Amino acid sequence: MQTERFEALIDAILAIIITIIVLEIPLAPTGTWGALFELRYEFIIYAISFLVCFNFWNVNNNIFSLVNKIDPKVIWTMGFTLLIFSLLPYLTTFVAENFYEFFPQFLYGLSFLITAFLSELIFHFLIKSDPGNIALRLTLGNSKIVLQTIVLVSAGMIIGYLFYPPAILICCLLSIVLPWILPKIKNLLGK
Repeated sequence: MQTERFEALIDAILAIIITIIVLEIPLAPTGTWGALFELRYEFIIYAISFLVCFNFWNVNNNIFSLVNKIDPKVIWTMGFTLLIFSLLPYLTTFVAENFYEFFPQFLYGLSFLITAFLSELIFHFLIKSDPGNIALRLTLGNSKIVLQTIVLVSAGMIIGYLFYPPAILICCLLSIVLPWILPKIKNLLGK
């Protein structure tokens, strides 16, 4: 199967998810800075959820630009991934309303981990469905990002359980930002 319609479906679902997330931000009851400040947790978790969505889109867009064909394993695994990912609007609101509670933060981190694990599975299926695609093999073959994500978010869950629940959100955010920053830091230190 060709990938264009499949990519369009993924894009549409992610656009809907982002739209629902932003619509879940309540309006300030008055037009003051104080009323807007009262919604700080809603805006923080919205920004993090937006980055999570954008990162998911960016990774998939970059990967699928290399893919020539897909098979039912890729389609169904991505479908299940999008099912888990579609919980993001609910989890965003749940965390915003219970910012310092462990359980909402844990569920947010768990959905993040499941999505990362399923993405790795999709990458494996993509390589199998398009075995002659050298560019895809090179791009996906040496990726340690999912392992780093699992370790970082799991550490955040432990810290969140024992001390500070928002550590889970912080670790989710770091798992997105660090793969961009670390190579730049290594280049600076290497020169």
